[in-house]
Amino acid sequence: MYLNKMASAIAVIGLSAALTVPAAYAQDAKAAAKAAAKAPAKAPAKAEAKADTKQQFFPVLAYRTGAYAPNGAPWANGFVDYMKLTNARGGVNGVKLLWEECETGYATDRGVECYERLKGKHGGATAVQPLSTGITFALTEKAPVDKIPVITAGYGRSESQDGSVFGWNFPLVGTYWMGADVLVQHIAKKEGGFDKLKGKKIALVYHDSPYGKEPIALLQERAKMHGFTVQLLPVAHPGVEQKATWLQIRQAKPDYVFLWGWGVMNSTSIKEAQATGYPREKMYGVWWSGAEPDVKDVGDGAKGYNALAMQHGAEPNSKVIKEVLEKVHAKGQGTGPKEEVGQVLYMRGLISAMLQVEGVRAAQGRYGKGRWISGEQMRWGLENINLDQKALDGLGFAGVMRPVQTSCLDHMGSAWARIHTWDGKKWNFTSDWYQGDEKVLRPMVISTAGRYAEEKKLTRRTADDCKK
Repeated sequence: MYLNKMASAIAVIGLSAALTVPAAYAQDAKAAAKAAAKAPAKAPAKAEAKADTKQQFFPVLAYRTGAYAPNGAPWANGFVDYMKLTNARGGVNGVKLLWEECETGYATDRGVECYERLKGKHGGATAVQPLSTGITFALTEKAPVDKIPVITAGYGRSESQDGSVFGWNFPLVGTYWMGADVLVQHIAKKEGGFDKLKGKKIALVYHDSPYGKEPIALLQERAKMHGFTVQLLPVAHPGVEQKATWLQIRQAKPDYVFLWGWGVMNSTSIKEAQATGYPREKMYGVWWSGAEPDVKDVGDGAKGYNALAMQHGAEPNSKVIKEVLEKVHAKGQGTGPKEEVGQVLYMRGLISAMLQVEGVRAAQGRYGKGRWISGEQMRWGLENINLDQKALDGLGFAGVMRPVQTSCLDHMGSAWARIHTWDGKKWNFTSDWYQGDEKVLRPMVISTAGRYAEEKKLTRRTADDCKK
């Protein structure tokens, strides 16, 4: 019965899917579920406190300490600065934002503890952004109970794009399957076409975690389609010991290396590539492996290294950054150092905050302008974001982002990315725009989400459900 329904859903879009999920991926899901189960459950957010009708509360799950702090801190600074900017602009139609930060150290158990501690404060969390795929796995089953949307802009579970199954997860503007697909498209273009990928070797150097394993299914599917091979090279937390990994690369001589790292792992990979003589021009990082902390200490040694840009890159001259400097930092209210404002990860955090603010604004359009929005109402808002270019330009994101339009069934809303390259001093865009190929991605999303629904005994949301 279920498989027939899934086949019907796929047939509607004229696609077919028959993919499997790597065993390691399933094991990570089980580990995250255990972490979630160990955390003491609290009553849903609305039961703990009366809502302040003029403040929307957002927990900030951050990591400013440990091996991932150099990358986690600028994201958090951009995230909080945009909320400060929103308040300086007058809030969302008069409704101000309130937030509280909790240190996760990028650890799943600590992330779940932070979520449980903060979800019921100030009338309840409007939404939560875990900044960790492991924490996302752990919160996926909690969110529907607590009715708190989980926003994972550019990370999390790739199959959660399917809002008919993952009703509370929002991988806005990018998933790892989409990112990996764009990388394959890019190297195919460099080689002269997809047919030229036959016989090529791609090594995936990845963080041995749910995050790092996310692109594997897409790369294996593309490998079957085009005849290239994928060498999987996991790197243990925190990623500082990679000599054995790069010895394997030296021996295998892959045509390309894809890097799915985070924190100190990224710069270590680039240094090891330099030490073993692997061309940085043949290396491509995901958008979490393509920021200033990843290359600045390597300098010229990283020259030629490429990475995905999740639409934006470093944007120091954008209108929104000039406004942040004027209305936040110039008043002594900046969250972090002024010199990082506009850098890649700062922009990622800022954009993540902007997306949640626009979710509130969309929800107010239905439930009342200037009204406080509940988590359940926020879900409707996030499913009805419609940021055309005019709206983005008005928010200060001209030249930074392309339009984003979500729906009940599409919780990603945009599948655009491009490549930027380190020239020894700064990042420069070096490609045209690419769009994830829905003919490849959508069947994977439908199939994998369907397996999850079957395992958890969930019923897909219908068109009528989406109207509620």
